[in-house]
Amino acid sequence: MVMPASVFTEEYQRLLSVMTQARLEKRVTQVELAERLSRPQSYVSKYERGERRIDVIEFCDIARALDFDPIQLLRSVLEAGRSRA
Repeated sequence: MVMPASVFTEEYQRLLSVMTQARLEKRVTQVELAERLSRPQSYVSKYERGERRIDVIEFCDIARALDFDPIQLLRSVLEAGRSRA
């Protein structure tokens, strides 16, 4: 049995949605976030669309660049999953 790549799972899509919403909540553009991360704008665009997978360190960097506590942001991902179960 082949496991699906986690970038295509419902949980990963929820993570991307929460991260995108966090950026929008702070009224930060992809360009502004990319500058804070010292990355090109395409980096933000690709992970938000699920074309690029992010690891836990990148997740923490992104959360901090948006002035969110990474643990709280992850908690919101997990809580969103529980409310759908």
